[in-house]
Amino acid sequence: MVHNVNSTAPPPSRPTTRSQPSAIVTVLAFAGITAAVMQTLVVPLIAELPDLLHTSASNASWIITATLLTAGVATPVSGRLGDLYGKRRLMLVCSSLLVVGSLICALATSVLPMIIGRGLQGAGMGLIPLGISAMRDILPPERLGSSIAVMSASMGVGAALGLPIAAAVAQNASWRSLFWGATALAVLVTVLIAVMLPASPGVAHGRFDYVGALGLSVALVCLLLGVSKGADWGWGSVTTIGLLASAVVVAFVWGWYELRASDPLVDLRVTARPVVLLTNLTSLVVGFAMYAQSLILPQLLQLPESTGYGLGQNMIQMGLWLAPGGLMMLAISPLGARLSHARGPKVSLALGSAVVAVGYIVAIVFLGTAWGLAAASIVCSTGVALAYGAIPALIMGSVPRAETGSANSFNTLMRSIGTSVSAAVVGLVLSQMTIDLGGGHLVPSKSGFVVGLVIGASTAVLAAVVASTIPGRASLEAEEHLEHGEEAEAAPHYAGAH
Repeated sequence: MVHNVNSTAPPPSRPTTRSQPSAIVTVLAFAGITAAVMQTLVVPLIAELPDLLHTSASNASWIITATLLTAGVATPVSGRLGDLYGKRRLMLVCSSLLVVGSLICALATSVLPMIIGRGLQGAGMGLIPLGISAMRDILPPERLGSSIAVMSASMGVGAALGLPIAAAVAQNASWRSLFWGATALAVLVTVLIAVMLPASPGVAHGRFDYVGALGLSVALVCLLLGVSKGADWGWGSVTTIGLLASAVVVAFVWGWYELRASDPLVDLRVTARPVVLLTNLTSLVVGFAMYAQSLILPQLLQLPESTGYGLGQNMIQMGLWLAPGGLMMLAISPLGARLSHARGPKVSLALGSAVVAVGYIVAIVFLGTAWGLAAASIVCSTGVALAYGAIPALIMGSVPRAETGSANSFNTLMRSIGTSVSAAVVGLVLSQMTIDLGGGHLVPSKSGFVVGLVIGASTAVLAAVVASTIPGRASLEAEEHLEHGEEAEAAPHYAGAH
């Protein structure tokens, strides 16, 4: 993000293309779904990975952790590079990393290449914020709001549909076929991006902030590693506390440096603007609320009926019960865009967060039935679709065009941190509140699940409260002033919602 934009230069023109807007949106949404599918690809294999790769369960857990770490580091870096060198070019880099990572996983015979491959797959998550940012450059204004909503929903759709498909493949075919299929999808995404997306030049000036990228990477690795492995290492262990403390120290030093850098990786002065700051804070809390139910509902569906509250479903059945939630996200997204256009994205974000809270209440009331949990998933997904569709519109209406990629990627990072903290908190609750099924086999108790659901509902309410405090959006005219480095006057129009 930069400050040295020529204040007399006109805004960058939209590149011309023969591709229709609908085709562009379809390609970008498909890219987002593919990237999201990669995140749930190994879920059906988690218990079998130690045997498949001839390693310990502790080593195998790094297959999951590596994806989390690389996604967290690569997302803000790819966003800034997209602003500097063109978003289509960086999307091709991300999709190519998906291809290489999937291919390495398909050929892996031991744990180390699998960890490397999964790390490269995690780096491909930059496709989603880059795709959202590219829409601002290449789509007509009247298509922007609905297209952003569809692209934002792709994360939930990919995760929801990927789980039952991956489970079915893993159960009926070789586990390697999962990664061969992922390779084919990634190749298809790369070809579609290259053929269908118009090339848009970089809209930012200046140089890439290598020191800032390194500092943010170190802080994120310390934070995400401490949060994700804290349960295994012990929350009071020297390693966990040292990592979390290091994350705080490095983050402060990084922030001090970024405020003084001429071409910072993240312009903290822009992120401190009330709209951007509160939207990022809401995104973090929404990420927490969204992920808590995705941890709890699958376990409730799969626990044995002998517990008195488990529903005894296998992996495929569980995935099918929850798949309608992902489809609901896709169906609701256009309606959310219309609401944002009529009332502003702030309303959609607050309403979506409140709907997620209602979904948790549905889960608590109907905890002992599969259809009740499926209904809770649908309600939560409806709220997530409304919230996730509104967030990029709020961000892009409040930052200069030259900082769209960086700002969206930083916002995506906030959501990722929220999901990581959610996994740690809910995992801690469920591990502490257990019952013995016999033979020392401990599983989360019903009370533990209820507490987890209450925490999810509470954070969703908190997200709605924070969203309601977001100031009125900048006008389209104000956005143009922002692109010229000038301060903007607030107006009743809602930029990015048209």
